Amino acid sequence: MNLKGARSVEKAEELLSVPKKLEIEKVERMKATYSNLSNRFKVWGKKDMSRQYCLIYGARLEKMRPLVLSKAVERWGSEVKVKRLHDLAGDGEGEKCIIIGTLYKKQELKPSILKEISEEYQLMPQPVVKNYVGESDEIILEDEVQRIHLIGNIDVPTLVTGLVVAVLGKASEGGKFHVEEMCYAGLPDAVKQEELTQDRFVMLVSGLELSKSTDQLLPMELMVDYFTGHLGCPEEQEEVASICRVIIAGNSVHNTLGEKDHSEVMKVVRELDDLLLQIASSCPVDLMPGELDPTNHLLPQQPFHPCVLPKVRGYATMQGVTNPYECEVGGRVLVGTSGQNVENVSRCTTLQDPLEVMERLCEWGHLAPTAPDSLSTYPYYKEDPFIMTHCPDIFFAGNQEAFASKTVEVSGHKVLLVSVPKFNTTGTCVLVNLRTLECQPVEFSFGVPPPAEVKSAEAEAEAEAEGEK
Repeated sequence: MNLKGARSVEKAEELLSVPKKLEIEKVERMKATYSNLSNRFKVWGKKDMSRQYCLIYGARLEKMRPLVLSKAVERWGSEVKVKRLHDLAGDGEGEKCIIIGTLYKKQELKPSILKEISEEYQLMPQPVVKNYVGESDEIILEDEVQRIHLIGNIDVPTLVTGLVVAVLGKASEGGKFHVEEMCYAGLPDAVKQEELTQDRFVMLVSGLELSKSTDQLLPMELMVDYFTGHLGCPEEQEEVASICRVIIAGNSVHNTLGEKDHSEVMKVVRELDDLLLQIASSCPVDLMPGELDPTNHLLPQQPFHPCVLPKVRGYATMQGVTNPYECEVGGRVLVGTSGQNVENVSRCTTLQDPLEVMERLCEWGHLAPTAPDSLSTYPYYKEDPFIMTHCPDIFFAGNQEAFASKTVEVSGHKVLLVSVPKFNTTGTCVLVNLRTLECQPVEFSFGVPPPAEVKSAEAEAEAEAEGEK
């Protein structure tokens, strides 16, 4: 559980001796500048569920068209003409040009309400498919009025519906466009911030999944005692005091059984309230909602209502935030989600590594391109809040299977990608150094059962054969 650089100088003889009457030195929690950048994700007080979801695609294209065009001109030069789809009609084998639009990925394996209605009388439910990618997938590009099929140099398995792209190529016969290259919006320009001169840490944790059946509370208490300064030697406590903020990235409460006994749900929420009370009494904490938490399901998810957490709501160090969440801490911009967007992109593509998905999201310049196609979202019609308007220094996704991190360069800016594991199954949280952009896992594994091993079909068949013998 030690931070890098922490060393204990206590000897065994001293630890076993009679306690000395020494004055206890109080260690002050270090502070860092903070700003919440997530106002555009708030929808309380302006809900309008009567709108059609197609309008968000129009708003997305209108906002991202100049961003993509700028990247395309920078990449391919200003000599190449930019055309609209209606300009290509009747051109046949036309000249090389650039077209900009929204991708639509036609996937035969993806569940469709139209297919379900057509099979209503046969009473045949649609199969639940883990991954919607199929061999017959095709890509269509559409703008405000028309659409065209894309062929040629396209990496179909890694693209998703909803991406705004610039395409370089030539029109061909049959209403198709032969693609040579594709270009995305990327990240906005980074804003120069004041650099830290001392180490400051942000702790990322997700997937606490408190429920009435939870019996693995010891690792959670160890984690809380650790960064509140109740564990470790004095030297280590000084290192822990440099943790200036805790971000809980969703799924703090496991609420998926649909139970009608609200008293049991409230019991779990009270446990969360007590846990947050311990954290907020020592360190600022931001609580993000997740897929399993008792809040709205549509993205962007709104903060926990203050009435749900009566004990901790009076602390200035405690705040409920949205999912997705953006903030600036110590001059570093952090952008993160509770993991639904990463999981949904993996379902619609062959991208299975969370870090690879997060890198693609940065290249695409969008936090949730699959919304509202296969990811539930609020029906925006004048704006699309998921467009990345801040260049992140740290981009994290919660509720992943394991910890992982890497630094990538997108649009000339280095971004630290962090996969935050589920604490309930791994007993692991992540510490990020805001000064150096290094991160390390901190594991509290005592009492946590090992993650279940995923067995292949061949392994299961061998196990069954052994059982029959």
